[in-house]
Amino acid sequence: METAQLTPDQLDTQASLLHGSDAWQRIVTGWEQAAREPAPPTEPPASVPADEARPAPPTADWRDLLSVPVDRLVEDSLRALPPRQPRERRLPGRLGAVLPERLHAWRRIGQPDVRPSTHLGYARQILTEWGWQNTPYRLRNTRGARCLCGAMLTAHRLGYGSLDTVDRAGAWMITELRSQGWSDLIGPWNRHPGRTAADALALIDATIRRASLAGH
Repeated sequence: METAQLTPDQLDTQASLLHGSDAWQRIVTGWEQAAREPAPPTEPPASVPADEARPAPPTADWRDLLSVPVDRLVEDSLRALPPRQPRERRLPGRLGAVLPERLHAWRRIGQPDVRPSTHLGYARQILTEWGWQNTPYRLRNTRGARCLCGAMLTAHRLGYGSLDTVDRAGAWMITELRSQGWSDLIGPWNRHPGRTAADALALIDATIRRASLAGH
């Protein structure tokens, strides 16, 4: 069982390093290009004299009529689906929100790993039920409300994803922030003046969708 005690800033740094790696950039650009790549142009049919025109034989495969491969159509259809919601599992309650994180570690025993998008779904549940906060350099405040990175770390402690999953979830969040024009890390975004809980939930929702569309 993993016992590392990360801080929100440490998670932020690790996620940033992963986001900046060549391997991660290949993941991000790979699925985006596949999703946006236009179908190759088809050449116009050569003109055929009317007396030589022949109907297609009845045994012609319907796939020949498609301008893109069937696999591509299936893949594009799957990407258009809404992100899968995590399996319903109740949080420990308001008392659990204020308990030290180490006291939740036993909840990881026997729990399977999850995809980053599923992990982020549980982090969203934590922010919704326990609250969001933007106190600088704090995983949570005295009421148990979490920052974005704090919610991801707490989701891990409750058994929703490995530390590697947390890093990848953070990297997907940074990827989403970059697409929105934010060039800094998650923590500074969370602490930015005027930031609201609605902003934080909207960011998680956008990140969940981005990761889900990439199959993560």
